[in-house]
Amino acid sequence: MGIIGKTNVGKSTLFAALTLATVDIANHPFTTIKPNIGIGYVRKKCVHVELGLPQCNPRSGYCLRGNRFIPIKLMDVVGLIPGASKGRGLGNKFMDDLRQADALIHVVDAAGATDPEGNPVRPGTSDPVEEVVAIQKEVDTWFYTVVKRLWNNKISRHLFSMRDPLELLVKSLSGLSITKYHVLEAIRKAGLEDKRIREWRDEDIQAFSKALRSVSKPIIVAANKADLPAAYDNIKRLKREFGEERVIPISALAEYILRKAALNSYIVYIPGDPEFRIISSSKLTREQKKALELIEDKVLKRYGSTGVQQLINSVVFNILRLIVVYPVENHNKYTDHHGNVLPDAYLVQRDTTVRDLAYMVHTDLGNSFLYAINAKTGERVGENYVLEDNDVIKIVAAKAR
Repeated sequence: MGIIGKTNVGKSTLFAALTLATVDIANHPFTTIKPNIGIGYVRKKCVHVELGLPQCNPRSGYCLRGNRFIPIKLMDVVGLIPGASKGRGLGNKFMDDLRQADALIHVVDAAGATDPEGNPVRPGTSDPVEEVVAIQKEVDTWFYTVVKRLWNNKISRHLFSMRDPLELLVKSLSGLSITKYHVLEAIRKAGLEDKRIREWRDEDIQAFSKALRSVSKPIIVAANKADLPAAYDNIKRLKREFGEERVIPISALAEYILRKAALNSYIVYIPGDPEFRIISSSKLTREQKKALELIEDKVLKRYGSTGVQQLINSVVFNILRLIVVYPVENHNKYTDHHGNVLPDAYLVQRDTTVRDLAYMVHTDLGNSFLYAINAKTGERVGENYVLEDNDVIKIVAAKAR
């Protein structure tokens, strides 16, 4: 996931909260001058609870009180300003880092407390709806320039010599983490189904590019600073304009404070929970207690959480519509060959087959695939079995000679 947005709206704070990485955080434009890359986690009830197992042993991520936290890669790019796609500010320099993103989190100042250039202003002064429109226009413009460049330098040269222009298009755009599904869906969304690719004009390419960005790199709005009174009505407006599912109110600072306090054993807090518990009040300073009280009153009681974990979960499960599957070697004990219980959790597309999973685990496993076993039911399944959420799967392959 790529984290984008106007400069000075809390992108680095969100990144720090999600990853607990040390990054520059300051109340002035262009704190980030190079992309920050880290690991965040999507949260899901672990299948070991459903199976009645005492615990699992993740090789990556972790499991906490029955909640499996599965790692995802996050990138926080430099703040964007109007005109970034044409070279203004620092945005154009780093937007190409977003090529590999599967989704974009657009952090917005829901309190309207920063101007278009990212300078602090009185809360309520700026319009976050206009902010979303302006920045997403920059992203669409950047994406079009990338597609147009590929079209001019590669696609158009071979368009009339290739038997299948669609395959040429898919192959040429694969460096943007784009699949055949994305291309077909973008053609449909742009209304180009009845027009041959060889006959596309510049306006067709532009319409295709905009549709392709929306399906291959969907954007979800993180309405930050949701605890400020000026944000309340703006969040309602954002949801009306862009949809309930696409706008998540968050307080990145509140989440960062809670995660740091939990890391230092001041409180018990699981990311995404609606509450926290102070372990020892005597360990906290007066200022720390006051900060926690404000978070409880202004954020948790109002929204039910800081919104940060819900943001990541919404991107993964609602926008990208991924499911979680668990490959194992021993389908009776749900373990690998070392005895680790449910060691791996894979995030996969909903139409993934069991053979696709075999290739994800190891190329040789996919090449020599024989069949698989659904560990929950004990049923033997073939290569075309479509995986379901929370499936536990043993893959059986031919032994190497």
